[in-house]
Amino acid sequence: MEAHAGERDLIFLDESGFAPTMPTGYTYSRIGQRAVVPREDTKNRRVNVLGAQIVGTTPDLLWQPTCGKIDAGMLLEFVCADLAGLPGGAAALELAADGLDGQLPVWVRSRPCTVVLDNASAHTAKAFKGRREQLTKIGVELFYLPPRSPELNDIELVWRQAKYQDYPQRAQTSTDAIGKAVDQAMNHQRDRIRQSATNLIQAA
Repeated sequence: MEAHAGERDLIFLDESGFAPTMPTGYTYSRIGQRAVVPREDTKNRRVNVLGAQIVGTTPDLLWQPTCGKIDAGMLLEFVCADLAGLPGGAAALELAADGLDGQLPVWVRSRPCTVVLDNASAHTAKAFKGRREQLTKIGVELFYLPPRSPELNDIELVWRQAKYQDYPQRAQTSTDAIGKAVDQAMNHQRDRIRQSATNLIQAA
């Protein structure tokens, strides 16, 4: 309710992986002719994506791809810099939250937000969850979902649509090609999210 009233941003955060060959749900071929689907070697060629779907008066979609592992440090930087908009990112979190005297925050997000996330290892690691109090001080509240409840995280639908509807082709030959395909798919999803918000406002 606070999110739709413009008093708070609700942000669904999660990670997903994109492989050189994505699953093929269905395909077509001529009668009597076997369909051949290209397949690429997946070893060390996966692209992981950290994403955040913002719900509220200004819906949006943010993401950050990487060829490496998404760890607690990368997650904290993404939350501080991209979601909170904190100048200086994670490196400035302690000063922003505690000030010089360790008491009062010197910087607070213009509108508070609640980040909804699951219990993945990066989310519960001390390097990230241990900064929960400081994040709260700057206007970023963390809300952990119950175990094994992906249906409660709205961004799961974004991942599904990006992979099965907007991914340009099922096989990519390099990590650069995967990265470009991911950006294309996620841009389509972001456009849909923004357009749906615009249509809703016009209808209202």
